[in-house]
Amino acid sequence: MEKKEFLNVLGIQIQSVLGDKKQNYKKIEEAVKKGLRENTDLIVLPEVWTCGWSPDLFQASAEDLKTGETLEFLKSLAVSCNSYIVGGSYITKAENAYYNTCPVVSDKGKLVGSYNKSHLYSYYGCKEGSYIKNGTEPVMVDIKGIKTGLTICYDIRFPEIYRAYRKAGADLLINVAAWGKGKEIPWQTLTSARAIENQCNFIAINQTGLIKDDSYNLGLSRVINYDGTLNCEIDETKNYLYATIKFDNTMYEFRNKCTVLEDILPEYEVKII
Repeated sequence: MEKKEFLNVLGIQIQSVLGDKKQNYKKIEEAVKKGLRENTDLIVLPEVWTCGWSPDLFQASAEDLKTGETLEFLKSLAVSCNSYIVGGSYITKAENAYYNTCPVVSDKGKLVGSYNKSHLYSYYGCKEGSYIKNGTEPVMVDIKGIKTGLTICYDIRFPEIYRAYRKAGADLLINVAAWGKGKEIPWQTLTSARAIENQCNFIAINQTGLIKDDSYNLGLSRVINYDGTLNCEIDETKNYLYATIKFDNTMYEFRNKCTVLEDILPEYEVKII
């Protein structure tokens, strides 16, 4: 596929209704309809948007990746919008195991790849790892000629996976999330750092609004350029962002001048004294 020099990206930031797929399908459709522009290349959704961030609901919401109703919903949406979709994530079941899975659907309605969340958030009373299994393989997909590395939420705290994508040739990194309010500094810092250290454009799309009780998602979806400058960011009250991400010679010239990856040592053995 011929590489595009830019991608027009629509990021969808919603407050999911816990355990109600139909309502969440409707929310996605409404936000896409509001934000869609002519020649949109890519739509990106947030983490576990079908059921909301409540790990105790994960297994009840699970679907077969290839035959489930959510994939059919995403395929139909992709075709109607003539756009690729990084489908955020939802819970899938395969061989008696459950996964937090990010699917990628082409503008022709074909499932072109999927990634299972590698690092499961199981701290501060949250028990994601008690309900689902972690994936073990990073997945890079081709989106209109752009090599794109996929990650989900808590993966952002592990720079190793992003470095692996960059070494494999990634020009775009994506993190789909349900990142909690009260952790704004880590969210902003880590999303920017992953872009800067890998000299890659970065898309970070988050859920927003009330989860339940007094627990909220942060929102603050954002797009960061390869040099760390901010392309686009929205606050918690918005339900979509729109950005044009450039992949022209400027990024590659920058990489050629700042050859960070060439300075990585073959190993880092710690001397204890």
